[in-house]
Amino acid sequence: MMSRRWTVAVTIALAVVVTGCSKTTPPPTNQDPGAPIEIWIRQAPESDSHKTLIKMANAFTAKTGIQTKVTAIFDGFETKLQQQGAQHALPDVVINDTAQLGNMQLQGWLREIKKSDVPGSEKITDRAWAAAQASDGKFYAMPFSAQSFLLLVRADWRKKLNLPEPKSWEELASMAKAFTDNDPDGNGKKDTYGFVIPGGTERGYMSWYASSFIWGNGGDFVAKSGEGKWQPAINNTKSVEAVSWLKDQFCAQKTVNPGAVNNNTTVTHEVFEKGQGGIYLVGPYVLARFVKSMGTDKIEAIALPKGPSASGPGTLAEGENVYLMDGSKNQAGQLKFAEFAASVEGQSIGMNKDDPGAIVRLPVNKDVDMSKVRADARWKVFQDFYNTAGVYTPSVPNWAPFRQTTADAINAVMANCGSDVRQSMDKLADQLGAELKKQNVLAS
Repeated sequence: MMSRRWTVAVTIALAVVVTGCSKTTPPPTNQDPGAPIEIWIRQAPESDSHKTLIKMANAFTAKTGIQTKVTAIFDGFETKLQQQGAQHALPDVVINDTAQLGNMQLQGWLREIKKSDVPGSEKITDRAWAAAQASDGKFYAMPFSAQSFLLLVRADWRKKLNLPEPKSWEELASMAKAFTDNDPDGNGKKDTYGFVIPGGTERGYMSWYASSFIWGNGGDFVAKSGEGKWQPAINNTKSVEAVSWLKDQFCAQKTVNPGAVNNNTTVTHEVFEKGQGGIYLVGPYVLARFVKSMGTDKIEAIALPKGPSASGPGTLAEGENVYLMDGSKNQAGQLKFAEFAASVEGQSIGMNKDDPGAIVRLPVNKDVDMSKVRADARWKVFQDFYNTAGVYTPSVPNWAPFRQTTADAINAVMANCGSDVRQSMDKLADQLGAELKKQNVLAS
């Protein structure tokens, strides 16, 4: 996921005509309501998450009689989708990141979903539906899983150093400095850091991480300016302030784990597990893993405080959608699977209790009582923060090139302590403006 999974097919996306749209042709005449449904998910084969989807698919088959074939792919997931698309042999269903909607829609891969065609659609939260809506106002996916990002903090370190729960960015920075300088693990060595950050450019990770601070300070990457039009906002005062605060952690305070500018989430998870840093801004998808590997008493979930210029909190919201792919021989079966995946039964299976392998992080169905599925109260902290502060990526036609461009630029700022944040963000704003123009949504 980019839960943690932000792979972008930038080269391919740039070749797509932005004014294109997903196919909305009538169902083909060669429909077979008994045809099995092939489901792809971006997870490692034989992983706990793969096994959870198999359980969900088996329950769907038991309920409907429709057979399924589940395929888990992690490395090269988007490349394999491209290959299948070129051969007109896409799977029936793809469970993929919400942020991939625009990229997939522009390639004509997706079927439109009308809420009126899905029983129970009114039970899905409005916030989740917004992440299934493309820039043309239509829905091209069924909401499936959501998540917000907050701080997983070493509770034992905070207790040892007698530090308060941070309520401001100033207090957060102070806690990071204490974790860096005051030997929180008690081994007599200066070998710990405050923040662990996946700050590399791969899959846009630096943008992914920085977004919560930008939105949490009232800033933005691009801002709406009229119906369907946008303008760059990354160089406004609040956005620049947020990027400057992050740079201060890398360069002046030196509270970030070494090598962060080159790290992806796979490496950063391990850095946190090994006790090399004590503050990780991340989604709930790794909570069960960390509890298992580190011990439940060492992990606490704390909402990211609002920034100094914000009127309220803000944090990245994302998740996965169920995408119904074009060309299926069983479109009725596709829709039934989408309905099941978003139902209370499907969501509960996907949540996988408190165990590793959840493919539904936070439920999108309002009738799911999370306390009856999960005993770990930290999940509720994520749920509450999602409900009150979650911000999805802007609904431009295709967010993928924006993410990569912003990741490259912000990474360059963090990697070069002599960089000028204002100048760098002004340059980035010009790049984002050019991309908005390319996608025909730049405000005049």
